[in-house]
Amino acid sequence: MWLNTTTSLFLLTGFPGMEKAHHWISIPLLGVYISILLGNGTLLFLIRDDHNLHEPMYYFLAMLAATDLGVTLTTMPTVLGVLWLNHREIGHQACFSQAYFIHTLSIVESGVLLAMAYDRFIAIRNPLRYTSILTNTKVMKIGMGVLTRAGLSIMPIIIRLHWFPYCRSHVLSHAFCLHQDVIKLACADITFNRLYPVVVVFAMVLLDFLIIFFSYFLILKTVMGIASGEERAKALNTCISHICCILVFYVTVVGLTFIHRFGKHAPRVVHITMSYIYFLFPPFMNPVIYSIKTKQIQSGIIRLFSLPNSRA
Repeated sequence: MWLNTTTSLFLLTGFPGMEKAHHWISIPLLGVYISILLGNGTLLFLIRDDHNLHEPMYYFLAMLAATDLGVTLTTMPTVLGVLWLNHREIGHQACFSQAYFIHTLSIVESGVLLAMAYDRFIAIRNPLRYTSILTNTKVMKIGMGVLTRAGLSIMPIIIRLHWFPYCRSHVLSHAFCLHQDVIKLACADITFNRLYPVVVVFAMVLLDFLIIFFSYFLILKTVMGIASGEERAKALNTCISHICCILVFYVTVVGLTFIHRFGKHAPRVVHITMSYIYFLFPPFMNPVIYSIKTKQIQSGIIRLFSLPNSRA
């Protein structure tokens, strides 16, 4: 029997067996949530407001910050609703939409990191033509390409979720909707929905990583050819922030994959905690990394917070 997806509900899950501690668990999550909003919001404001940051490198950073904000704003409202209010019910349409944005933005993040690697590749390999190659129009086209690629690649599996009957338990294993969670509840042939995401991960996320790795191999080769040690250090320093963001993103991806693949007998709370790390750690760390390692961002933050004092 096919259920009406407009009226049926799924039930979200917080931390099973720890329901009495949900309010306490929500405190650090709320702190991280606010930090992500402030950190990435500040980056976006600085890049928009400071003309010194109107360069391709910072436009790509703005895309990364916007993606991180999108991931957080998509996941955290239902998480806090479950932990604070025990509001577990979510309609099918809302659940499928949330899953679509969560998975799309994860692929967008991978694409933006690849675009940032391309930016550093051009800046170091061809510095004299950097601004003529990465024009504002080119940056905008890259951004639209990254967004379109992610949105279209995820659409087939999310559309199919609307067609499935859900006759098993309607309890999801997280406080937000994930495609792999939802299809476990479907009473239909889900072969396509099981295989297609694997193809997407290999064709996009893994390929992005390999291209990034190859780009940095060429960058390192170029830097090693610079005669001056000071110039070599200066060139590498412009890549440090990006390398840190790549490590944060892909280490969490590998960690989550490892837990799901080899941690089948691990306590359920481990799986749930790892999913929160995957969705919250990169958005939390990226503004911190760029604030610490990028002098232009540091200067912008200092100007931003010293502005009221100078006016006084």
